[in-house]
Amino acid sequence: MIPEDHPRYESLITREKIVEGVENGITSIHGLIAQGRGEAFDYLIGEKTAESALKAEKVAAAILLLAKNPVISVNGNAAALVPEELIRLSDAIDAPLEVNLFHRTEERVKKIVEHMRSLGAKRMCTKGDALIPGLEHDRAKVDSTGIFIADVVLVPLEDGDRCKALVDMGKTVIVIDLNPLSRSARSAHVTIVDNIIRAIPHISEFAEELKNLEYDELQGLIEEFDNKKNLALALDEITARLHSLQEQAGI
Repeated sequence: MIPEDHPRYESLITREKIVEGVENGITSIHGLIAQGRGEAFDYLIGEKTAESALKAEKVAAAILLLAKNPVISVNGNAAALVPEELIRLSDAIDAPLEVNLFHRTEERVKKIVEHMRSLGAKRMCTKGDALIPGLEHDRAKVDSTGIFIADVVLVPLEDGDRCKALVDMGKTVIVIDLNPLSRSARSAHVTIVDNIIRAIPHISEFAEELKNLEYDELQGLIEEFDNKKNLALALDEITARLHSLQEQAGI
């Protein structure tokens, strides 16, 4: 039992969820490595949502609300960490959830689908009957009625070449990636440099807040956003955080 007053409480709880996901066959064991890498970057941003991330989360919500065929991609780590929040977002923007895995097995896809449905997911794309062009790996498999025909795809915890392949298909891609220098971050149209456990709830909140705005108002939010400038802001925030830590340590 992890005491709530432990200084690393949230981080340790997140780790436990990933471990439980592995034990339940939802998360790949490789997801443990990805989680550790993410923790390191989260520490660099202060384990809180920065201004750059909040901007990107609001724009992401606007894009998803205006999309004709939005789809939320779900991998093993996302299913283990924020399943209820993903379902909330799916309901808020009327978008299906689709399991899309790097280390794909049909058994794991089935377990994730069952897991999400047991928590109340209503819309899920479950087939792997189409392929993302340019990828020769099982992760190219997508649903012909889901990601394959989507105009906007939200891809939390994504790998770079798949993100680029989706962009090359003409899709608007939103990624959640704690590393602002990754291929995913640099390939996407909107990059949210934030922990998924904070980012998904924020996008849902913005979607619920913005859903009654007129088209022009939502479009205005989108047009004002520059992903490259926002990534530069994220790097500035990390630099400022490191300088602050240096001062505190007297270095």
